[in-house]
Amino acid sequence: MAVYFIDSSALVKRYISENGSKWVLGLFNPALNNEIFVAAITGVEIIAAITRRSRSGSISAVDAATVCSQFRNDLQTDYQIVEITKGIIDSGMSLAEARGLRGYDAVQLAAGCAVNALCITSGLPPVIFTSADSELNAAATNEGLSVENPNSAELL
Repeated sequence: MAVYFIDSSALVKRYISENGSKWVLGLFNPALNNEIFVAAITGVEIIAAITRRSRSGSISAVDAATVCSQFRNDLQTDYQIVEITKGIIDSGMSLAEARGLRGYDAVQLAAGCAVNALCITSGLPPVIFTSADSELNAAATNEGLSVENPNSAELL
């Protein structure tokens, strides 16, 4: 068992086929018994990514509706959701200032750091922060997190 915190840039690969999708899908193999954490804002980001692709014509409106419905169902069953508390917002502001991150990226990293702290204090393995965003991954590494990029992992 491993504990993963997956940001939106990586998780969208579970729902839209692109580079790194095969690797992300592998995380959900039931035999691995992985714990998957996502920030509450991930729901907004995933739905936005899917519907933007539909508007651009890269996926059909019917497929987008099906994928959005599947994601909403999975959100209820497959993920541990990290609520966005005042502490995470404060941490996100500090990370945005210190690391030059975009707003939601800073919140994603703050949530990942919070999960990591919880894992360590609970005697669990440290979290594996998973993102397809190189800038966010660099910031996560600088915060002491173990990082995996599904785009890089699939190239191996």
